Amino acid sequence: MSYTDERLLNAEINLTNCDREPIHIPGSIQPYGFVLCLHEQTMQVVQASENTLELLGIAAPDLLGAGLEQLLPAEQVEAIAHLRPTLGVTPKLLGVRLDKVTGQPFYKIILHRYDQLLWLEFEPVADAPTSTLDLGQLNEALGQMLSATRVLEFCQHAVEQVRSITGFDRVAIYRFAGDESGEIIAEAKHEDLEPWLGLHYPATDIPKQARAMYLKNWLRFIPDASYVPAPLVPVNNPATNRPPDMTYAVLRSVSPIHLQYLHNMGSAATMTISLISDGKLWGMVTCHHRTPRLVGYELRDLCQFLGKTFSALIKTKEQYDEQEYQLRIRETQVHLLEHVSSSVNFVEGLYRQHPTVQDVFDCGGAAICFDGEIVLLGNTPTQAQVQELLAWLQEQPPQDVFHTNSYVAHNPVGLALRPTASGIMAISLADAPGNYLLWFRPEVVQTVTWAGQNSKVEVLADGQAFLSPRQSFEAWKQLVESTAAPWKPMEIEAAKEIRLHISDVRLKVFNELQARAARLSQLNSELERSNDELDSFAYVASHDLKEPLRGIHNYSLFLLEDYADQLDAEGVSKLQTLVRLSQRMENLIESLLQLSRVGRQDLTVEDVDMNELVAEVVELLAPRFEQTNTTVTVAHSLPVIRCDQVRMREVFNNLLTNAMRYNDHANKTVEVGVLPAEAAGQKGLANPDDFYVFYVRDNGIGIDPKHHSNIFKLFKRLHGQEKYGGGTGAGLAIVKKMVEKHGGTLWVESTKGEGATFYFSLSKHV
Repeated sequence: MSYTDERLLNAEINLTNCDREPIHIPGSIQPYGFVLCLHEQTMQVVQASENTLELLGIAAPDLLGAGLEQLLPAEQVEAIAHLRPTLGVTPKLLGVRLDKVTGQPFYKIILHRYDQLLWLEFEPVADAPTSTLDLGQLNEALGQMLSATRVLEFCQHAVEQVRSITGFDRVAIYRFAGDESGEIIAEAKHEDLEPWLGLHYPATDIPKQARAMYLKNWLRFIPDASYVPAPLVPVNNPATNRPPDMTYAVLRSVSPIHLQYLHNMGSAATMTISLISDGKLWGMVTCHHRTPRLVGYELRDLCQFLGKTFSALIKTKEQYDEQEYQLRIRETQVHLLEHVSSSVNFVEGLYRQHPTVQDVFDCGGAAICFDGEIVLLGNTPTQAQVQELLAWLQEQPPQDVFHTNSYVAHNPVGLALRPTASGIMAISLADAPGNYLLWFRPEVVQTVTWAGQNSKVEVLADGQAFLSPRQSFEAWKQLVESTAAPWKPMEIEAAKEIRLHISDVRLKVFNELQARAARLSQLNSELERSNDELDSFAYVASHDLKEPLRGIHNYSLFLLEDYADQLDAEGVSKLQTLVRLSQRMENLIESLLQLSRVGRQDLTVEDVDMNELVAEVVELLAPRFEQTNTTVTVAHSLPVIRCDQVRMREVFNNLLTNAMRYNDHANKTVEVGVLPAEAAGQKGLANPDDFYVFYVRDNGIGIDPKHHSNIFKLFKRLHGQEKYGGGTGAGLAIVKKMVEKHGGTLWVESTKGEGATFYFSLSKHV
């Protein structure tokens, strides 16, 4: 290692030692060309590379103190003198022939001024060009680079174009991460080479001072990695008594560590182009060849132009990627929130339809935690682990959005979650504890493929220690533990928007429910008052009507008894009609009174054996059953239930009477029973286990399904007044109200001509 700090040799060797190697003052050059260092004012040679004897036939000491006249024609010397005041660190190129040196080829002279010296670097012109420049092809390639909208597409166009220009076996783009490690993200190579795409390299591969040099020099070229350095003569600048700063020298010799690194890679020639964004080293275009390769300065300069073009555009391409991702987030978010807004239960809107809450961001999985329920989507921790995470979140200071790319850094138990949830973003959904939306990210790369093993210290035979680069480039895997891809600001903002929208939806639903509840309460109060008033009116009206109606009925009978012989047949018929109508009117009023009593009077609830109750009703109706040839059976033993015995007796009385009445068969049958629990559950009851379901089934005339709802309306008859024994049509309406008073429901199943089954449910918990 040339001119290495002596303190480095005496210190302990580790992976950071090469950060202190003085690579900007190597005191030597790569010998494919030669260099002359001139005094800025006198333009006399003060230093020359040792290889001038080989390349020029003039020893370096013989050039010291002389001017350029011994090498160049007078007009070239005058041209350089004219350029001198304008020179800086940016190189200028001259193409000349060293006519005063017999038999020498054309040389390119690369000029720059730095560290109080005028630098002239001479590169030979190759007999045949390394590559033929196709301007049309270059124009097309630049067009592709400009039109690319994705970073990876942009990078691929760049490496393909650089390889086309230079002919290197492999051209790749190496992008730096936040921790200064890097990854190969694009590659153009010879078909028989193993790919490097996707390989990662540790930050130690490019020491800090090398990164600083890459920021100053856009291009670094090594045509032969096996070269023997040509030292400067003298090593120190006589004016400063130190090696000159060769930061901007094209021929500057490179670190022996770097050369060893190239040997281990199997690279005999290399070129590196810096990619710089916002003043920082974004990445590098790195070129490699398996044999020495001299690429002309003009083509290298063109590659440098491509590198600068790339650097100027990369931020825009990254913005394209960001905008595309942001647009995807926005579109997914809009669809998700539409589901949330249109769902009766907003929680179901988060996962029942696509896109789900998991689809909003690039993540491994998501969890919806609300009111004690946890819904998991994708690759997530277990339910128990999520519950532990929720408990931990509730112990933290309140915040609307919590996010981390290393949960274990906050909570040691996160070690168990790192395969699925090294990264976590959580938004709180309500003031109630445990209500969160969670997104999870696994370790950024659970097995990263590194390009070779770490550097190690070697000890030479004489005991001198030095840092050698990695000895093998076979891929090996190193765990990257407990760190996920960081959450981007746009993702955090989108999560906040989702939280706010859900809060708005919940607030709107809450307000609507409150308003609806208030309205229902008002309607219930009004309905209850209206029902009370209607019951009172019906009771008073019917009670007051009974007395005059009874008088009409009685006087009509008196007229028939006392004056029938004085009336003609028509008069008698009219009086008989009046008696009949007044009797029907009295029956209707009595039904109305009975219905009003059901609504007005409270139930007298007691334990009632339904077997005994039904037997009493059957016994009471026995004469009519016998007269109509009706057989009543009880299918199974009936339960003991709590109910109002009088009302329930009226229910069975009415249903059994109807079963007998609406039947035109010679042998009429009626069956009374209670459904088994499993059969009751099939009848559509909300909570079938809480109810008994009784039935009364007959083989009568049946009821057309279109009339199933009408038959329960007050005074509604499906047949003429004189058919099937008459009646007011109030019976089923009264039964329905009695059943509902017990908290049950009455309904019918029937088909015309095939009998009917009336079901009613009674609560087991009255």
